[in-house]
Amino acid sequence: MSKASIAIDFDPADFKQSEADTGSADYQIAVLTKRIKLLTAHMGEHKKDFASRRGLLTMVAQRRKLLDYLKGQSEERYAKLIKGLGLRR
Repeated sequence: MSKASIAIDFDPADFKQSEADTGSADYQIAVLTKRIKLLTAHMGEHKKDFASRRGLLTMVAQRRKLLDYLKGQSEERYAKLIKGLGLRR
């Protein structure tokens, strides 16, 4: 499955605080979510790719930490991000 055939219904750039922003928690979570979705599709076809599985679990853990951080900083930004990305929380 190619990257183009995977439907991702958001653009990480929508979550930037400013044009040059690449470090805010919102943007990092959006980028990680996009990468997680792509890697999840890859894992559907390549079930024995354990190196990719490890990378996927690492990304999920990093996103979890960033979500916890964002929730502690700003509940409203957290709620907006969860809704925008369609995450279950």
